[in-house]
Amino acid sequence: MVCSFCLLASVACSVTSPRAVAEPRKTTPLSPATPEDTPLIPRELKDDAEVARALREYYTKYEYRIPVRDGVHLYTAVYVPKDRSKTYPVLFARTPYSAHPYGADQFPGTDAEARYLKRLVATSDFVREGYIFAVQDVRGRFMSEGTFADVRPRAAKKGDVDESTDAYDSIDWMVKNVPSNSGKVGIQGISYDGFYAAQAAINAHPALKAVSPQAPVTDWFDGDDFHHHGAFMLGDAMDFYATFGRARPKPTKKWGPDFEHDAADVYDFFLRIGALPNANARYFESKIAFWNDLMQHGTKDDFWKARDPRPDYKNVKPAVMTVGGWYDAEDLFGALETYHAFERQSPGAANTLVMGPWSHGGWSRSDGEQLGDISFGAKTAVFFREHIEFPFFQRYLKGKQVPQQPEVWAFETGTNAWQRYPAWPPPEAKPVFLSFQPGGKLSSSAPAASGKSATDDGFDQYVSDPAKPVPYRDKLSAKMNHDYMIEDQRFASRRPDVLTYETGELESDVTFGGPLEASLWVSTTGSDADFVVKIVDVYPQDYPDPTPNPSGAHMGGFQQLVRAEVMRGKFRTSFEKPVAFKPGEPALVRFSIPDTLHTFRSGHRIMIQVQSSWFPLVDRNPQTFTDIYRATDADFHAATHRVYHTPGMASGLKISLLRGRLP
Repeated sequence: MVCSFCLLASVACSVTSPRAVAEPRKTTPLSPATPEDTPLIPRELKDDAEVARALREYYTKYEYRIPVRDGVHLYTAVYVPKDRSKTYPVLFARTPYSAHPYGADQFPGTDAEARYLKRLVATSDFVREGYIFAVQDVRGRFMSEGTFADVRPRAAKKGDVDESTDAYDSIDWMVKNVPSNSGKVGIQGISYDGFYAAQAAINAHPALKAVSPQAPVTDWFDGDDFHHHGAFMLGDAMDFYATFGRARPKPTKKWGPDFEHDAADVYDFFLRIGALPNANARYFESKIAFWNDLMQHGTKDDFWKARDPRPDYKNVKPAVMTVGGWYDAEDLFGALETYHAFERQSPGAANTLVMGPWSHGGWSRSDGEQLGDISFGAKTAVFFREHIEFPFFQRYLKGKQVPQQPEVWAFETGTNAWQRYPAWPPPEAKPVFLSFQPGGKLSSSAPAASGKSATDDGFDQYVSDPAKPVPYRDKLSAKMNHDYMIEDQRFASRRPDVLTYETGELESDVTFGGPLEASLWVSTTGSDADFVVKIVDVYPQDYPDPTPNPSGAHMGGFQQLVRAEVMRGKFRTSFEKPVAFKPGEPALVRFSIPDTLHTFRSGHRIMIQVQSSWFPLVDRNPQTFTDIYRATDADFHAATHRVYHTPGMASGLKISLLRGRLP
């Protein structure tokens, strides 16, 4: 889903007269400050109170209703430095998550307000150097006029409006009306806001010089948020749209009520719902418009194709820096795919990719030193903000000479080091196929012919029962939790409905760097099935526990999830035209897994897990070929799945080998 962080990632604006565009408040410009009367700003402001003080002390806040070409007015809050002795570039964000707190005299206070702005101010570099901050409620959200559309498609004909035209018109108005602006604008945003940032690069306004889509929403059927390879991401979609999706009949400053689970653990809650139609009947009463769209468009039809923005990212003029997290449970696909779309279709543009060891938005809201029980040995998010993001905007908005930046910054987990590359994936990475072997072994050698021993049938099998699906994480929680992206997988490898394939102890470091692709030769006693493939780093048994160890983690034998992905089997040949499995007949299921840059250290093992449920992250497959969005409880059946590992049906994982020798 689009996470709770993103629901807060915006800043303030306020109400003006219904149709008039607000004029800048008349103020007396301050005299240029002297070094003696300029308060010192710490490099990092420690809490919300310090951030609010800095904003009040150094900025004047204005509220505007910016008119766009079809007459709609968009609420926009603008913070302008009080020192009017010079001009400043504008850093702009467009958000569907509310530009609170509203009111000309209201500045962010609590942690639930203006996370986007407070992050920029908290690091203080942007304040020291002088930037104007602007944040806007997008069309149809909160205090902006118009009708909201999720991942609004591009305008079909000249004269229509879309997110690109709204961004263009807003930038045009700001550079003509906001006091003390330099005529240069940069735009950035995380998650849904990242989608709006990327849209602004399409037919961009000449004043827009720098664009930073961060964890941008991209393709909601193939790989982001609500579907992965056609499999429905149930927990996130239901949690998100129960609040975000409620209709807004008129402009409002308020969020709808949070979605309350009537069970202590989300696994139990979603299991009790049963078939998907029950969710709408029991909790939404068919009143959530986009949830209804999700239920009505179960294949990649024209509805979803129109909402894939990648074909539009061509011939862009501004510099682009796309940012993502290796452990982003929501939009890892989006960051990588957005970078590639700009790279393929805008060869003349300055195009940069940054991938760090972060969860969704973690580069913004944390210091990036640790995630769950895994330490990265440095404040990776602070490094990004100070040495990558800030210089990017300094270069393109202020013309500052900054240290030469590579096209790709990528943090290598395992060795915990930033790497620089001229492109992604790294040109030196080579494809290697890791094959499943008899006895649960994993090797870069091709599988041998079956039948050499009584225990080798040429396949492994397990029973997948929708009544007892494999949980997506071991820990109980009343809400969906995205730390599963890096958590211990021992709970899964011990289940009879999870297959494991493992190398021996590595004699030297092995680094995966680039795309991953699963190839599974399977058969089933049913007519449909999901297949989940997980890449796991198995620590040595004598690996020491962390010090300090507040969570009580036991790291000896720890099975760290490195990457995982799901494929809905009926889409194995086409997302547009699903195909049933023929019971007992082997079929190839091949699907991409988002890239990684990870080193398996010497003494560790590489493990691959295969399973057919991942609940309630992914909805349950009935294992009957049907439209799952209209399935009944009677459609769900247990089935036996086989995974083959013979020379003619070699199952395994194609990896991008960057360094090291595989067994």
